[in-house]
Amino acid sequence: MTASNTHRDSPYPHRHLLGIEGLHPHEILGLLDRAEEAVEVSRQISKRRLVLQGRTQINLFFENSTRTQSSFELAGKRLGADVMNMAVSQSSVKKGETLIDTAATLNAMHPDLLVVRHHAAGAVHLLARKVGCSVVNAGDGPHEHPTQALLDALTIRRHKGKIARLTVAICGDIAHSRVARSNIILLNALGARVRVVAPTTLLPSGIAKMGVEVFTSMKEGLEGADIVMMLRLQRERMNGAFIPSVREYYRYYGLDAEKLAYAKEDALVMHPGPMNRGVEIDASIADGAQSLIREQVEMGVAVRMAVLEALAANLPNN
Repeated sequence: MTASNTHRDSPYPHRHLLGIEGLHPHEILGLLDRAEEAVEVSRQISKRRLVLQGRTQINLFFENSTRTQSSFELAGKRLGADVMNMAVSQSSVKKGETLIDTAATLNAMHPDLLVVRHHAAGAVHLLARKVGCSVVNAGDGPHEHPTQALLDALTIRRHKGKIARLTVAICGDIAHSRVARSNIILLNALGARVRVVAPTTLLPSGIAKMGVEVFTSMKEGLEGADIVMMLRLQRERMNGAFIPSVREYYRYYGLDAEKLAYAKEDALVMHPGPMNRGVEIDASIADGAQSLIREQVEMGVAVRMAVLEALAANLPNN
């Protein structure tokens, strides 16, 4: 089930994609419609397009991310770009180079597109002000991860035919999750009913002000949900004891068949990955008939192709 591409030709007016926040619904839908076409391209034997021929794309990742980095690389190459992955862990950044120094170095290379992941919220915005190319936020600390929210929305829309009026329950480590933040903003913009479900220690202060319903019980939070979106425990960002134990967390908040039964009978299950099986989600659910987790990976390449193509339309031609 897919939606018609009525917004495909809507221009994307921004130089960068730094977050979902600030995008209008028709701009989001335009990117989703572009991505629908990219899905079909990716399923063909010949996947090569020349939209970015002659352009240079640099993937600058200050955090490890095999899935996101590889999908951006594949997206750029399928569009004909020259793609370079910068191994930051081996670069002069580790020797004390500042983000501003890095921006100056990158500018000297004259890239057209810069895909950035950084552990600090706001770092990608700072880089965008210092470079002359278009910048895509591939995740900045706990702030935003816009292409993840877009691929999640595309996956939902292809199965449910719409996003408006669906009930989406986002469950788990809300406090440390940039995926949760971007999804909340996007789903609200497109008219979904958004719930967050987590223990109080993993709920950020003021979360209700983001236009979500807040639950600390999986039974109450999942009741009648169309989509159950699980999140990874971001233990690398936790300072202190946010959960008593992994076993205790799984008992109350890990998605198993018993908890999934609280949602609608045709509810679909998602997870941005990488998954901690037996912590956030039971293996039988992750691999089961209601799971969209593998499809999310495919949609990730399509969405990143759409984003790069949309930004390329605004690049100077001389």
